[in-house]
Amino acid sequence: MSTAKDGAATWRSDIALALLAALLLLALNAYAGFPQLANPAGDNDSLLQLVEVRDLLAGQGWFDLHQYRMGLEGGFIMHWSRLLDGPLALGMLAVSALTGSTTLAEQVVQVLWPALLFCLAVFFIIRAARGFAGGHAVLPAAVVGGAALYYIGIFSPGSLDHHNVQMTLTLASLALLLEGPAHRPAALFAGAFATLTLAIGMESAPYAGTLGAVVALLFLGRGDGERLVARDFGLGVAGVSALVFVTTIPMSSWGQAQCDTFSIVQFAVTAIAGAGLAVTASWKVAHATAARRMASLGLLAVVLASVVVFLFPQCLAAPYANLDPRLQQMWLGHIEEAQSIVHLVSDDPARVVARFATPLVAIVLMALRFAHGGWRRQDSFIGALLLVAFLVSAWEVRGSTFSIAFAVIPLSAWIAKWRRRAETDPSSGSVFRMAAAWLISVNSIWSGAAAAASNAFETNPAVKDASIDAPCGSKASFAALGRMPDTTVLAISNLGSPILAFTGHRVFAGPYHRNAAGNLLMLDALIGSAAAARAIVENHHVGLVAVCRGNPESRLFAAKAPDGFLAGLMRGNVPDWLEPVAETRGTALELYRVRSNG
Repeated sequence: MSTAKDGAATWRSDIALALLAALLLLALNAYAGFPQLANPAGDNDSLLQLVEVRDLLAGQGWFDLHQYRMGLEGGFIMHWSRLLDGPLALGMLAVSALTGSTTLAEQVVQVLWPALLFCLAVFFIIRAARGFAGGHAVLPAAVVGGAALYYIGIFSPGSLDHHNVQMTLTLASLALLLEGPAHRPAALFAGAFATLTLAIGMESAPYAGTLGAVVALLFLGRGDGERLVARDFGLGVAGVSALVFVTTIPMSSWGQAQCDTFSIVQFAVTAIAGAGLAVTASWKVAHATAARRMASLGLLAVVLASVVVFLFPQCLAAPYANLDPRLQQMWLGHIEEAQSIVHLVSDDPARVVARFATPLVAIVLMALRFAHGGWRRQDSFIGALLLVAFLVSAWEVRGSTFSIAFAVIPLSAWIAKWRRRAETDPSSGSVFRMAAAWLISVNSIWSGAAAAASNAFETNPAVKDASIDAPCGSKASFAALGRMPDTTVLAISNLGSPILAFTGHRVFAGPYHRNAAGNLLMLDALIGSAAAARAIVENHHVGLVAVCRGNPESRLFAAKAPDGFLAGLMRGNVPDWLEPVAETRGTALELYRVRSNG
């Protein structure tokens, strides 16, 4: 029988392992010179997150989510939450107070923030593995989990966007729910974390919803055995949803329904779901028998469905259903993380292997566990999350970020099983199976094998000029632009966030669905004729045109509109109303100044 002292000891050892993994990650990045800071390589979200934090520190209001330097004149309202801007801003303030340098403070936070989240994510993976398969799974969870999180790349230095926070909070909620009914406060925090990850970004809604559904179903099936977990989880959900609503949404917007961010829609659903679950679990009349639990939870489900269907039916549509068809074709259809598995199979089969192999192995392991009987409450949480994440990733590859992380837990249990067998029966067969389990569970091995196979079958690979053909992902690419007087820059959407982060200029386009007007204007200018581009340039007071030949978006536009304005610039056809900026000739980012006399 475990004691509180034993529990504290395991927490300390798990924290030590996670801290060791984070220090190793920091050491590897430090040895390489933190290349991601100098070369963000198209991490648009992290760069724009940095811009938003700067704007907040410069005095922009907490409730004011406008991005004034992107889009048409006046900017547009971003759909991100201030919940992430707050701690980042406080971190930068603290470091700048100690060092006296705002620039250094930004760099320190860009390194330490993702490292801290990596440490926490590894820790919660370890805790989840311990709760799922016992102490023997801890070491495999630390090794395989650390490797998996490193591979998916969302914890690299400079990664300030919300994906790593959502991952960490989801893993925390999962690990706490695996603690079991004996650890009552754990479920309260699990509900709070599940709601926070939803409030930060709607892409985590499938996982927060899955955790809540499993809690409710376990309560339905097991009654008093899960009653306190259901009650506390519901209280955590309802309480945090109310707190988030009043602290991140101005009173003037409380009645405005937004489907892509936390608003009255999400608050109504989470508050009713959480409070309803807590009341059902607390009121004996509602949960005394299985039939009463089914009736109470069924009524709650009907109420939730009615609220969405009758009050917020617009949120039942596909996320980008109302996006302009041109943007769907020319922009959304070419965002890598939004591609389905069907597109990946034909376009990049090696990436399919790299992204889907370990989750698929983990699903097979869970299916075998189910087939052999003995299904436990822990299996319900892991199995449901893994399956939902895999289905999401089949629809949009971005879901594989979560499925790869969730897969670590059953894979760690599998490795632990063969490690124990190898210890008790050190035969060549058991050792071989243990080694195979280790290798199969490491995602980067699948990635490397897939890349090697892809290269082996590739014939006549194109040789590229690294200076001219670069995608303009480095900070140095924007140095010349940053030295020029602030103006409006006409550029592709992939350059929008870097221009805002590295210069004082403003842009029309950025890869954000709420900026439809700015993105359409950019499309009209770049794929239209030079005369159409000139009219847009004059009407919107554009001072500079930026061209990055090596960026995939530039190549896409040139291929779709070979007679368009951008394609002509890429071929060297410069209209007389533009003049090349001499110092950028032959560089990755070429600049053209609009002549004042037209």
